[in-house]
Amino acid sequence: MTVLIKNGRVIDPANSINEFKDILIEKGKIKSLESPGKVKIDSEEKPSIFDAKNCVVCPGLIDMHVHFREPGFEYKETIKSGCDSAAAGGFTSVAVMPNTKPVNDSRSVTEHILSIAKNEASINVYAIAAITKKLAGESLSEMSDLRDAGVIAFSDDGRPVMDNELMRRAFEYSKMFNLPLIQHSEMLDLTEGGCMNEGIVSTELGLKGMPVEAEDIMVYRDISLLEKTGGRLHVAHISSKNSVDLVRQAKTKGLSVTCEVAPHHFTLTDEAVRGYDTNTKMSPPLRTIKDVEAIKEGLGDGTIDIIATDHAPHDTVDKQVEYQNACFGIVGLETALPLSLKLVDEKILSMGDLIRKLTSTPADIFNLKSGKLSLGSDADILIFNPNLEYLIDVSKFHSKSKNSPFDGWKVKGKVMHTLVQGKTVYSAIKN
Repeated sequence: MTVLIKNGRVIDPANSINEFKDILIEKGKIKSLESPGKVKIDSEEKPSIFDAKNCVVCPGLIDMHVHFREPGFEYKETIKSGCDSAAAGGFTSVAVMPNTKPVNDSRSVTEHILSIAKNEASINVYAIAAITKKLAGESLSEMSDLRDAGVIAFSDDGRPVMDNELMRRAFEYSKMFNLPLIQHSEMLDLTEGGCMNEGIVSTELGLKGMPVEAEDIMVYRDISLLEKTGGRLHVAHISSKNSVDLVRQAKTKGLSVTCEVAPHHFTLTDEAVRGYDTNTKMSPPLRTIKDVEAIKEGLGDGTIDIIATDHAPHDTVDKQVEYQNACFGIVGLETALPLSLKLVDEKILSMGDLIRKLTSTPADIFNLKSGKLSLGSDADILIFNPNLEYLIDVSKFHSKSKNSPFDGWKVKGKVMHTLVQGKTVYSAIKN
């Protein structure tokens, strides 16, 4: 199959491209990138043409932090529905967290997940395995076996490794495989029973708070262990000013530490909880404006490496309860791009820098082959209109779950087409 994408502004940070170009795709690979009108088509096959006028053409987005719930919680999301949601959001590669049922702590579960993905997924799916068996924080998983099964990182996401000695050994073992440990940074003894950020708003609402120090202390501990053991640390969904400062300091020391932020943590504050909308309940919780400003600064100066959604689908029954009893988490794949584009409007990031944090940098951190538009590479491509305004409508989400606090928001930046290996996996234009 031959595909021609023309008239688009091509932005490929990995190859320092930011100009109008046409892209020719043959047999799922990028055949040529030329100035507009200069592409030569040797094939006798008539190409499928995408007119990308007024659009940005870039590598397909990469999300290194999603929960697709399969196996075990398919009523919330499946690998297929999660991938459909990702494609609608412009993502062509995702990494699924291990808190499934059974937990992804063994070769058999990893192989099962990757097998489903191979047969049913519309996009590329990577697996992240548990640091500890059953996410119990008591003994390490078989890291070597899991590496051989194809996992790209280890995490007890949602359940931080509390045992200091165990985390030390996890760093030492993972170092042998050059795979990162992804930590959900939270001191559980400080947050037990909490449901939002501890502060003025939680006091006024009468809700038990989760102090920001719970995150800061864990980030400090992990960086300290990293400095002692070596290895690689990736801080998941960073949300506090002090945590950003700690990562910045660690990077100046030359430590191998990276971090991510979810769009809701640079878009909302704990003020959003005042309506008791359970779709504002997440972990880590929404913080203060001071924290949001620090996160934006960290994005701008490169302290925060990537943007990841922490896509956490929950059924209606999990959210339509009292605030303190609701499940943590929101869906994020179909709102990530427009929310992130606000950073460009606010001049926090250039368009190229934003795309880099959503493509080539996550690919580099997790050693993926995607994230660039090099000749001969897989044609995983996003075409989006950065100026097209629309209202977010959760009823139209491709995810099984609709738990988003952004329903009805007016945003700018719409995914027009998503291609994986040159095949259209999502299109906003109905034929």
